Amino acid sequence: MLAGTGEAQPMRAHGYFDSPWPCEDGGPARMQSVRGTSLGLTTGEQLHCVTRNTLLSTMTVLGAPGEVYLLTHSALRARIGLPTTACVERIDPLTLQTIERSPRLAGGPMWPGGMAIHRNGDLYLVYGRYAHRLNRACEPLAALQLPLDAPYNSLVVLDNGLIVTKNLSDTVPARLTVIDPDRLQRAAPDADCPEPSVARLSARGNTVYLVGVRSIFRYHWSDTQQRLVPDSDWRLDYIGDSAQSYGWDAVIDGENAWFMDNGRHRYVLSMAAAGVSTTANRLIRVSLVDARSHQALAVCGLPGGSITNPPLVDPLRRIVVGYDSANRHLQAWRFDSDARTFAPLWHKSRFGCASHMLLYPQSGELVVNDYRRAGEEVVVLDIASGAERGRVRSGGITQGVVFPSPGWGRDFYWSSMGRLARIYPQ
Repeated sequence: MLAGTGEAQPMRAHGYFDSPWPCEDGGPARMQSVRGTSLGLTTGEQLHCVTRNTLLSTMTVLGAPGEVYLLTHSALRARIGLPTTACVERIDPLTLQTIERSPRLAGGPMWPGGMAIHRNGDLYLVYGRYAHRLNRACEPLAALQLPLDAPYNSLVVLDNGLIVTKNLSDTVPARLTVIDPDRLQRAAPDADCPEPSVARLSARGNTVYLVGVRSIFRYHWSDTQQRLVPDSDWRLDYIGDSAQSYGWDAVIDGENAWFMDNGRHRYVLSMAAAGVSTTANRLIRVSLVDARSHQALAVCGLPGGSITNPPLVDPLRRIVVGYDSANRHLQAWRFDSDARTFAPLWHKSRFGCASHMLLYPQSGELVVNDYRRAGEEVVVLDIASGAERGRVRSGGITQGVVFPSPGWGRDFYWSSMGRLARIYPQ
């Protein structure tokens, strides 16, 4: 999807199963945009929810019509230095109850992992230092121990079908591992990156994007060399001589990469007041054609700003939404056709947004969270005006910082660590 082209539907990533939501953020470009449907909230309708407690829920993904898969993981063992495990469930799309469940899957160091349905029809997940392949009945088919004794934070599938993952660290340089999905074995030499990286990978086509602890850079898959090759002509040092901390996941809209910085924080139950840096967090844009074309905008300008997730970009309406979770601000800008001029569009203060989002591009419905009164609420906004269309308290006491997904009807699923909710209008 190219910014300013007027295309209402997100581009399908060809490495994935053809479903409305086969992986986190709906695709490796992290557009968080739902294909082919809208909530269509009408006047008089309210949001309702069905909830269930979970161990630690990270995300839901969709397979064939009616199939919903949930990824959870353990955590308490990590506090005493023991390896943790993950689990995949196929759940009822309405009641959220378990239909089928995998055994506990080997993991290791704890960090929320990731799951995707490959175009071959099987489930792949990366959790801890393991990659797993399961069939859609949640039965394990193969497992691969990854090279470093560290948590690996999820995966992307390239258009050629190869799987790419990396270790998470703010001290040890990132290392990209490429996996053959059929053999579940390493398919190429690992690529050693120039710096550590905390953010999850993003991808478009056969190119992988990394937000490191001080710069953003990318690698292209080379069919000739059968490996990932660094792009020596495209890199931006977004930290420079500033006091900012590292950035999180990048959104790749086809013309620009977008992300936010000041990602270091002290999140426990909520991101509110969890910032560590004394500076304000920023929204950063960098051209995919020439990294020298870039901008950084303060989200609200307050000190102690921090986030743990990506912004959201609506190329159809030329709107980008950023937030400062630590100071509880949500800000939207409209940008011009070259994405070089930005005009503030709407702004909400005392608004506890921290999670990945959902955008229904046809209707302009934007789904976000708002942590207030020591609890999680999920809100549907009009992306063009910021007007609130619906709100429901999902019941979780933890502020969600992970991954929602659409459902199969006029509904969506919201993960907030210890709680999963199905939210729908009525």
